[in-house]
Amino acid sequence: MKKFLSLFFVAVLGGFVAIGIDYYFLPVSNQGGADVSVTIPHRGDRIPAALAARLSDPEFSATLPDFTLVAEMTVDAVVHIRSEFERQSIPRGDRFGPEDFFDFFFGPRGPDHRQPQPSQGAGSGVIVSHDGYIITNNHVVDNAGKIEITLNDNRMYEAAVVGNDPTTDLALLKIDAGDLPYLDFGDSDALMVGEWVLAIGNPFNLESTVTAGIVSAKGRNINILREEMAIESFIQTDAAVNPGNSGGALVNSRGELIGINTAIASTTGSFAGYSFAVPSNIALKVKEDLMEFGEVQRGLLGVQISELTSRRAEEMGIGINQGAYVESVNENSAAEEAGLHEGDVIIGIDDTTIRNPSALIETVARKRPGDEVLVRYYRDGRERETSATLQNVYGELESVTRDRREVTEILGARFETAPREDLDRLNIDNGVQVTSVSPGLIRDAGIRSGFIITGIANKPVRRPEDIPEILGDKSGGVLIEGVYPDGTRAYYGIGID
Repeated sequence: MKKFLSLFFVAVLGGFVAIGIDYYFLPVSNQGGADVSVTIPHRGDRIPAALAARLSDPEFSATLPDFTLVAEMTVDAVVHIRSEFERQSIPRGDRFGPEDFFDFFFGPRGPDHRQPQPSQGAGSGVIVSHDGYIITNNHVVDNAGKIEITLNDNRMYEAAVVGNDPTTDLALLKIDAGDLPYLDFGDSDALMVGEWVLAIGNPFNLESTVTAGIVSAKGRNINILREEMAIESFIQTDAAVNPGNSGGALVNSRGELIGINTAIASTTGSFAGYSFAVPSNIALKVKEDLMEFGEVQRGLLGVQISELTSRRAEEMGIGINQGAYVESVNENSAAEEAGLHEGDVIIGIDDTTIRNPSALIETVARKRPGDEVLVRYYRDGRERETSATLQNVYGELESVTRDRREVTEILGARFETAPREDLDRLNIDNGVQVTSVSPGLIRDAGIRSGFIITGIANKPVRRPEDIPEILGDKSGGVLIEGVYPDGTRAYYGIGID
């Protein structure tokens, strides 16, 4: 009898244990027939293994990202770009092909029988206004003779270049169309690492392709732009981007444009895990400048900067390990006038924290000449503040016109108004000083740095802006006169095409 009671008790206990296990491991919707919601633990809390496994169940699909609405909102605003370039003719003897067999048997047909053949490139672009403004990468359309735009509904247009900015690898195009779908600019500063993003473009000529990923990092400098004063502060993502995606859209989960896809990190030329996009806040500044001035306005602080590592900070006795370390301060620059010195560490511009050189370059690049900024910096063990008025590339506060930039590039020199004390010492009333010389007409003519130009084509030169105004309608030989700081007068001739 006792043995029977013992077995009966064990059986009853086992039944209760089985019921308890069955209750706790049933799907949550089956417990009591009630709708039960599950809260995913916040960052730092551990997710139980059983709960993590259930995230793949169909009833948990609502917790996974769904990009169908965002894709539908944005895909029509991304266009396919075909650019046509004139390929250089091939000099005789550089390659032996079928035409050379004709020459071998029938004699040469002269040095010019091979005509330049056009080549084509492809990329993507983003419509940013209903009346046909399109932003893309500069490398997609640079030096193109013809640019053809195909919309997502297969309408085709020929585009004109409004302007370009090699320092950010961006260009602005315009097509003659209206009532177009377009993307609104989002705030790339508000973008967070780990946030979901979509890349939209035309990889390998596959039109209207959408890929998804997350923001892997911000403020990346990958040293891909070789231009002087290049701005590299890329958004890094793991959204798949391939050749043909260049100039396409990177959008957030609200369908806002937060980047222009530009580059990939790859040893093969195809996607290998990471892609890089120009932040939307930079793209918006470039777009507005090109529309208003035809030229991007760069506000310059005038410092040479480098990374501040923890080892360097320790070696130099600097009490912080983030910021932009000032290697040197340019003479007569905004930084010099603001009192910044070599060895300072810039840690903030206005209300933006500066953690590395890329952040400083990006933040200042959004400003224009003449803008005043509050610079926060670290010196001698404490934080300090100063105000700086940003200058243009010529050391002035005014905006730069396209005519002036083009003339400067042709001449191959930079200019600034000659100091009043030098004019008085040399007994001249006006002049613009050559501050630097690079390949161009100025160097070809033999003009050296320091030369003060007093007149061009018998017209007085008082400001740097006078030079493009005088040369704008000139052609053929032009006389430049002036004086060197030692008092030597000189006359030079240049040829304008």
